[in-house]
Order: sequence, then C-alpha cells, then structure tokens
Amino acid sequence: MAGALAGLRVVEFDAIGPAPFCGKLLSDHGASVLRIGRPGGQPNGVSVGDADPLLHGRPTVPLDLKDNADRQLVLSLLQAADALIEGSRPGVMERLGLGPEAVLAVNPRLVYGRITGYGQTGPLAQHPGHDINYIALTGALHAIGRAADPPPPPLNLLGDYGGGGMLLAFGLLAAHLNALRTGQGQVVDAAMVDGTLQLMSPVYGWTNAGIWSATRESNFLDGSAPFYGTYRTADGRFLAVGAIEARFYATFRQVLGLTDALFDAQMDKARWPAMRGRIAAIVASRTLEGWRDAIAVPDACLSPVLSCEDAPDHPHIAARAAVDREPDGSLRTAPAPRLSATPAVALRDGDLAHTLAGWPVTADCRDALMGRT
Repeated sequence: MAGALAGLRVVEFDAIGPAPFCGKLLSDHGASVLRIGRPGGQPNGVSVGDADPLLHGRPTVPLDLKDNADRQLVLSLLQAADALIEGSRPGVMERLGLGPEAVLAVNPRLVYGRITGYGQTGPLAQHPGHDINYIALTGALHAIGRAADPPPPPLNLLGDYGGGGMLLAFGLLAAHLNALRTGQGQVVDAAMVDGTLQLMSPVYGWTNAGIWSATRESNFLDGSAPFYGTYRTADGRFLAVGAIEARFYATFRQVLGLTDALFDAQMDKARWPAMRGRIAAIVASRTLEGWRDAIAVPDACLSPVLSCEDAPDHPHIAARAAVDREPDGSLRTAPAPRLSATPAVALRDGDLAHTLAGWPVTADCRDALMGRT
C-alpha cells in the first residue's frame, strides 16, 4: 500500500541532524526522496554513514556540487522534483549556483526547504552553532534542570529534531499544498531558534499569566513539584511521577501511602520540599521492580524510567512494535504518526533504480546518476 505522501518527489542535500530527520519523516510516509551526498561523506566525527537510521529508505548519489556537470545533473533532478531539503549555512547554496533564485527559475512550483540554526536573516544568520546554542536563546535551556546546577543539555531533541526537522517537514508540506493550488513554489525558512520558540509557546503563556517563574526548579513542570518528577529506587533506577490533576494526585497518594496531612494541599509550594523528601524516602525503599503493582494502577501516573536498551521490551512499546530489533541486535524506531488508511513503512534500503523510475527525468540524466553508485 502506498504511503500518504506517495508521488511527492524530494531532493535532499547531505547534511546532519534536522535535514536527514526531515527526509526520513517524508520517506517513511511514502515520499520518493533522493539524497545528494558529498564525495567522501560528511566531514565530521559524528556521522555513522550508511548505518545511520536517519538515512534509511532513500538512495544517496555522491555528486560534487562544485563541478559544473554534476551541478547540471542536480538541476535536472530539481526540474522533476516537488521539494528540496538543504541544511547549509545561508549563502552556501547560492555560491554553488543552486540557491532559490536559480532553482525556482528552472522549476517555479518547487518548494525550497532550508533548515538552519538561526534562520536565513538576522544578526546571527551566519554564525555556526549546534542545538545547545540555538535553544539557549529561546528560554528553553534556561528552564531545564536543578536550580543549583547549570542547565543540562536535553540531548539534541529540542533544536535539531522537535524545533528543526519536524518544523521543516511541516513547512514543506504546507508550502507544497499551496503549490498544488497555485502552481507557485516558495522558500521555507525553518530556523531551529524559531521552532524551539514554538515549542516554548505554553511556557511563554504561563509567564504572561504570572504562573511561571524564571527561577529554575520552582515551577510545576520543571522538577520542583513533588508530584511531577523522578525518584531514585533502591536498586539505583528511577520512577517517574506525573500526577498533576487532582484525581490522579489522589490515586498517587493512595498507592504510595501518603496519608499525612502534609500532602493535603497539593499546590502549596511551601510544602513541596518536605513532600518531595518524604516521597523520595518512600520510593527509595523498594527496587523499581518492587513498584510494579503501583505502576500498574492507571490513575497513579507512575512509569519506570527505561534506557534505550530496555524500552523496546516494555509491553506497551512491544505491543505497538514501536521499536524494531534488527537481526544484528541493533534498534530502529518505527515510523510515526500512524495513519489508518495509508500506514507508513520503514524502508531499510533505498534503491536508486526503483526511485528514479518514478521521476520524470531524461534517460541521459538517469544513466548518469546510476553511473555514480
């Protein structure tokens, strides 16, 4: 069965982080994505090459964008494409002769997707950086962690993926829908700073309402509230608690035996330190396995904190087949979200000949591209 994005043709230029993540999201739902790789691969120490799960499902053709013949091959592909993904610093693609002006001249309906940290304009547009730099400007990094410690890096999930790759995928599809109606392509300027700010919208709203403090670890979602956080168990593992609403908090109290009047005023911040200390002592009295029955009570909002190695074996994750174990033991997350009529398919390998068969390019172009593999 074809995916929801079957028929969408995308050229993805080699990059790291949010660009290939966007390509994966589109490919998982049926888009025909062809990657343009750099001869010799990525010049960094992080890339894991073809073993990277972000690169599965779409073929890669190594082309030298500084070579005129290779650049003409790319333009031939872009004439047949619906969208483009690139993650270079502003101005790089223009200097290669593959900027929006040049590309939209040969294909006016194409959606030109650009993902950067700071965006195409602004004082920092030309500055290099990584996830931690981008989210540092948005208020997100400042809000995370313990009050007495420096803010910890939240992996690279906020900027690269949530505020980056997903934002670009949304922008590409929104612009593509518009192009289908109007025949007019456009440039999508997706900045990880902008995307992270979108993710921070609720916190900005709570700040406006006076219910969110700029002091770290003093708010109900940042580790201050005793009913929303993590606790160490007797075996050095962790139990997560998310009992915010009154009925969930009541059940949480019941399963942990929190009958003391100390816990009666849930939202009294003055009591939170003492409440947290008491809960920590109780949770530490058992192993994580010892809390199995409490975790099984739905309204208690308790969950085991699992590692990447343990998560695939959790009954819920396993029942939804949300993580695949490959024959060699490696792990691979399944596509998401799940569509009822056009389910996504996690492709393992991208076959160039099969991909090009669905692209309206000339035989010469097809032969030249096939000759690069």
